[in-house]
Amino acid sequence: MDAALNVTYITLGGYVEVQKYRYLYFVIMFGVYILIICCNSTIVCLIVIHQNLHQPMYIFIAALLLNSVLFSTAIYPKLLIDFLSEKQIISYSACLFQVFMFYFLTCSEFLLLAAMAYDRYVSICKPLQYPTIMTKTTVSLLLVLAWILPASHIAVPVVLNIKNKLCSFTLKGIYCNNSLYHLYCVNSLALSIYGVVVLLNVALFPMVFILFTYTKILIISYRSCREVRKKAAQTCLPHLLVLMNYSFLLTYDVTIIRVESDIPTVRFVMTLQMVIFNHIFNPLMYGLKMKEISKHLKRLFSQIKVN
Repeated sequence: MDAALNVTYITLGGYVEVQKYRYLYFVIMFGVYILIICCNSTIVCLIVIHQNLHQPMYIFIAALLLNSVLFSTAIYPKLLIDFLSEKQIISYSACLFQVFMFYFLTCSEFLLLAAMAYDRYVSICKPLQYPTIMTKTTVSLLLVLAWILPASHIAVPVVLNIKNKLCSFTLKGIYCNNSLYHLYCVNSLALSIYGVVVLLNVALFPMVFILFTYTKILIISYRSCREVRKKAAQTCLPHLLVLMNYSFLLTYDVTIIRVESDIPTVRFVMTLQMVIFNHIFNPLMYGLKMKEISKHLKRLFSQIKVN
């Protein structure tokens, strides 16, 4: 902490042998960052360009992949700088901003997955009412809620912690997340309770809603004809796989990352997993499993080969 300038700096102490492998880390993570941006942006652009993809399901997918681009841009540039720096530090204000972006976008993804589940439920279980229920107004409202609700929830503890006093200045991580709360001299009970409420509102409740919705879809599909079952499998399976992945990563962040005594290498690897796997997995899953998106991707790649 620089008392003269009244600026607080936090050391990011979660790196493993960064001095020895700095260039290897940099090359790998830079490649991953470019891959994430290209994969997600390509599918988002395809959805924007092609009129037949201007449907609620694809709009929600585009929003989900846009979240991945924003999330990666909030994390990766700082990571890349740290790999090449002698000291891995971040200002307290920048750390709080990273915390806000991390949890705002992560929680937003759960709400977007819930919106997708509702869209699939209406499409499969109430096909005749689909055009009147999933209107442009409904889709716009769901998108706004998916971004505004988590942003407003996460902003409260971030703003309240701006003046909170730090007693430790070394964070067990490579970017700012829940571990930041271990650095405070006094942890507010009210904020801890509020954190549980936030977790329920923007993660657990949407997850329960998704599971309930897909259970209904499964029951109705089982009682319906083969064509309905095929449609349900094609459109719902990618969403369920993505949900499982998100749930695993959120469970890790909420539980294991709060444990003080753990193996640094395991923490490092799992932390990298959170910023790598999920944001590559999503565009690959939707690009390969969603028939219409896959069709446009094949056409795009064939045009690139011809040129």
